[in-house]
Amino acid sequence: MKTPLLRNGMLVILICVLAGSALAQRGPGGRGPGRGKGGHGQGHDRDHVDFRYLLTNHQKIKRNVRELPNGVQTLTESDDPQVAAKIREHVYWMKERIEKKQPIRMRDPLFAELFKHAAEIKMVTENTRNGVRVVETSEDPYVVKLIQEHAKTVSQFVKRGFPEAMKNHPVPTTQKEAKKTEYIHPNIQQYGKVVQLPDAAQQPRAESKLCVDLTRGGAADQLNPSIEKIARYVNIYEGAGKSTASVQIAVVLHGDATLCALNDDAYAKRFKTENNPNLDCLHELHEAGVSIYVCGQSLIGKGSQPEDVVVFADVAVSALTSLVNLQADGYAYIPLLK
Repeated sequence: MKTPLLRNGMLVILICVLAGSALAQRGPGGRGPGRGKGGHGQGHDRDHVDFRYLLTNHQKIKRNVRELPNGVQTLTESDDPQVAAKIREHVYWMKERIEKKQPIRMRDPLFAELFKHAAEIKMVTENTRNGVRVVETSEDPYVVKLIQEHAKTVSQFVKRGFPEAMKNHPVPTTQKEAKKTEYIHPNIQQYGKVVQLPDAAQQPRAESKLCVDLTRGGAADQLNPSIEKIARYVNIYEGAGKSTASVQIAVVLHGDATLCALNDDAYAKRFKTENNPNLDCLHELHEAGVSIYVCGQSLIGKGSQPEDVVVFADVAVSALTSLVNLQADGYAYIPLLK
């Protein structure tokens, strides 16, 4: 009888040891890390649920922030015991994320930059009766700014809830570091200014083909804004992304935009202007390799003739046939309609 009892006793001890080991790896609330690569997985989902709970109950939370020379001291509390417990739990896991460099909310520029410098951040937490006190510091002056800006952002989460959580938050800069928006004209010099965004998503892809359907008219004595928008398309592919991307662009003019391609004499006679204000930009588009097609049906329907069209544009049978043919040739349809 002693042998079975001994075996059973050893089994109980083994189960207790394993259970104790598992519990030792768990944080507040008795839940394990469960993190996947890059902070995703069970841990990411858990933190997301915690965050939503706190945002839902943001009006029950009180928060005080005191800036320090090397960081911040924050006190976040609630008179609701459940909310207070969730605050402590959230802070516990966020501290672990900082220490283990497991980022979260990486679409937000401020959070992405903060986690990039996680190794330079020190967090000390102290549970209070109704929440938690946190001292967050760094020896790097730039990281101190990140910490302080992050603390302000969290206070806005507490104040506004979900509307604030839906925003992106910029990385703090000094006045000297702040950059003015710099517009460039990488191909067409006088029209279609763009901003270079080498790190943005959906970069211009080489060998793209665009079919621009332009029906929008404009003031007779001014450049049609939609024509300048096509110049912006050219400049986007030429230099707004990380690298230049080849592109073929074809423009089909019909509807109210048809007469934008009249030569100066025909346009001036038609609209009583000195010249056609669209031709300079259209010529720049032509020089940049853009194909310009004018709907013959619209042109004649509006009382003009193919010979009235500027020499670098082609009169097509119709906008319909042009758009169908171009899309059959692999051009993506881009409408600039009324």
